[in-house]
Amino acid sequence: MRKRQQQKESVARKQRKAAQNRPEEKASQGLPDLIEALTAGPGGSALFHDGDDENGIQNLDLPPELPVLAVRDIVVFNYMILPLFVGREKSVKAVDAALSGDRYILILTQKDESVDDPGPDDLYQTGTVGMIMRMLKMPDGRLKVLVQGLARAKVRRFTANDPYHIAKIEPLLEPETVELTPEHEALMRSSREQSEKILGLRGISSGDIMSVLNNVNEPGRLADLIASNLRIKVAEAQKILESYDPISRLQRVNEQLVKEVEVASMQNKIQASAKEGMDKAQRDFFLREQLKAIKRELGDEHDENEDIDELRKAIETSGMPKDVMKEAFKQLRRLESMHSESSEATVIRTYLDWMTELPWKKTSRDRLDIKKAKTILDEDHYDLDKVKERILEYLSVRKLNPKMKGPILCFVGPPGVGKTSLGRSIARSLGRKFHRMSLGGMRDEAEIRGHRRTYIGSMPGRIVQAIKQCGTRNPVIMLDEIDKLGSDFRGDPSSALLEVLDPEQNFGFTDHYLNVPFDLSKVMFICTANVLDTIPGPLRDRMEIIRIPGYTEHEKAVITKRYIIPRQTRENGLAEDEMVISDKLVARVIREYTREAGLRNVEQKIGTVCRKMARKKAEGEKGPFKVSPKNLHKLLGPPIFIDDEKEKTLPAGVAMGLAWTPVGGEMLHVEVSTMPGKGKLILTGKLGDVMKESAQAALSMARAKADAYGIEPDFADKFDIHVHVPAGATPKDGPSAGVTLVTALISALTETPVDPDVAMTGEISLRGRVLPVGGIKEKILAAVSRRMKKVIIPAQNKKDLEEIPAELRRKIKIVTVERVEEVWPLAKAE
Repeated sequence: MRKRQQQKESVARKQRKAAQNRPEEKASQGLPDLIEALTAGPGGSALFHDGDDENGIQNLDLPPELPVLAVRDIVVFNYMILPLFVGREKSVKAVDAALSGDRYILILTQKDESVDDPGPDDLYQTGTVGMIMRMLKMPDGRLKVLVQGLARAKVRRFTANDPYHIAKIEPLLEPETVELTPEHEALMRSSREQSEKILGLRGISSGDIMSVLNNVNEPGRLADLIASNLRIKVAEAQKILESYDPISRLQRVNEQLVKEVEVASMQNKIQASAKEGMDKAQRDFFLREQLKAIKRELGDEHDENEDIDELRKAIETSGMPKDVMKEAFKQLRRLESMHSESSEATVIRTYLDWMTELPWKKTSRDRLDIKKAKTILDEDHYDLDKVKERILEYLSVRKLNPKMKGPILCFVGPPGVGKTSLGRSIARSLGRKFHRMSLGGMRDEAEIRGHRRTYIGSMPGRIVQAIKQCGTRNPVIMLDEIDKLGSDFRGDPSSALLEVLDPEQNFGFTDHYLNVPFDLSKVMFICTANVLDTIPGPLRDRMEIIRIPGYTEHEKAVITKRYIIPRQTRENGLAEDEMVISDKLVARVIREYTREAGLRNVEQKIGTVCRKMARKKAEGEKGPFKVSPKNLHKLLGPPIFIDDEKEKTLPAGVAMGLAWTPVGGEMLHVEVSTMPGKGKLILTGKLGDVMKESAQAALSMARAKADAYGIEPDFADKFDIHVHVPAGATPKDGPSAGVTLVTALISALTETPVDPDVAMTGEISLRGRVLPVGGIKEKILAAVSRRMKKVIIPAQNKKDLEEIPAELRRKIKIVTVERVEEVWPLAKAE
């Protein structure tokens, strides 16, 4: 209690110090300062005149006009002596004017203390005429004045506002004292008693103060004496000041005293309650016990033992392994010994809820009808024979060996080829629950392994959450965008996935939150990625890679007619027969408005057409709505890709290469230009290290084989060679451009153009061998889409032609070469 009182006194001192730093604010105020106010001399914080000096306040001869001093946060009463700090320019000039005259000044209180330059409307019209007893200039330029309140006065009007306020006043003198009635005596005695109560509640000695109050026999003066030291708001103090009748003024003061007694009593009661030393836990316990008693009386009581019994029954029937059940019962015993409302009990209860809701034994029954599964896969996806065969093989093995572990498949291919939707079809064909989990941008290892159970709000990892959500221990979980995992100071999620995706380890996967092993060997994990390069090697070794390179134009047309058009018409509010589009127009949409390995842009364009038709239907037109060659451009705008985009002839030094990108294959222009110089090789087009090395190797080979190609042997001493790959802002790299660079270089040096219908890919060695490259199907798809007639590929890539559909091979001539010498005769223009 003593410490708390010291803290309060310290706060009061800080408040008084802050008040001194503000202009026109009282230095100290409040009833606890009454002792100091009544016993201090002229240097005290507040002093009260006895009212019986030789001048006689009642007989003052006040001038009709006085300078005005505006004050904040305080109302000055008669007989009150207090220091004021004056800092505003108008106030300083008003004080100077008063000191140069008879030292009288009118003190008015501001209505709003935040106004720095108050006008007549910002001031109360009733104030106190004060006499400046002393004035002291402060080092910071402010004035400290000691003022005594002399008489109330009312402003009749303001006669000047600059350089300071001047007001014409009407003095409000106190009425003559009449004989006090018993009612008046009772009111004065009540005021004295209330003041004594306040002093007692605040622990202030009241002897000296009460002796002063008892010696005051005038109601008005007693009211002024108490009001000047009472903690009341400015508006209430102003009402007391404006009360002309002494009795009504004392009544107002008495009302404020009653309120102050109530506040002080409540404050004292709160302090007494705190003194009992009940901490928060004890109070909570007491209140909860009361709440339980009330609920028992109302018949709403809920027995905590019922919750414990339900948890125990859930643990027994959950199918947990023995070791896991032992841990669950251990936590249940801890929960029984804790208070039900404690934070740790909440953590344990949440943990047991997770443990009992996980499907420890519940599994989906696999649909092992191989023919029916094949039918489902064919219904959902066109082509993709390799993927379908792998799923049917898994079902066949599963049928013969039910105890087999779940495979880890990884679909790799450009966006829009159906990797994610293929996972849903696999789950449907198996009859299992499906859950998709996006890993793109994940950086926290706890997202996989879970958070440790050390704080409120911790949760299991997303693997365990997915299994709980599916309700079975053998769902199909798709880990989407596994090539876009990140890592930072919170851990490496790809390392955490090593245990999840390893069939030799995941039968005992331990989540940090559960802290007990959970069998993931029955889960079928399917991963998707656009590229394999960013997947860590140890993680890639645990997966079976299945490439989905992209679709031919014919395949896109079939998928569009079979799947995309029905889906878009349905989603846009059209009936299946309300939009009519021919196969030729579908092929035109694919050819003229899209150029991609997948089908996302095709779906967007078909969706655009369907929305246009949906608007017509909404406006009242009747279908069917037909897409014709005439209105296709109106619906989709001018074609983005034109067939004539392929050049009919190429200038010497330009060759068409093929490159692989994460979004499929693309054509690559390689341009070589020679100019007089000393054999300098200039490379532009934001080429990577591999392509720069290929350019150096191509130059060395051209020099070595100069005679064979009819090139001057000393060309390197006469010409500078500039190799450029257009679209310079796009980074380009990879072992696919060696053959193209050699061909373009020979074309430039011999001034012989390359056939514009020939595209090529392959890396070269310094000895002239053509080395194999990847992405053959994607590159051939790109060549076909650009209407190329011949593709040159390395002989060692001949095995990759088996994956290319026969329909695609019929559209383009594929030539294999083993050495660079074979390329130039095939590539040069006839």
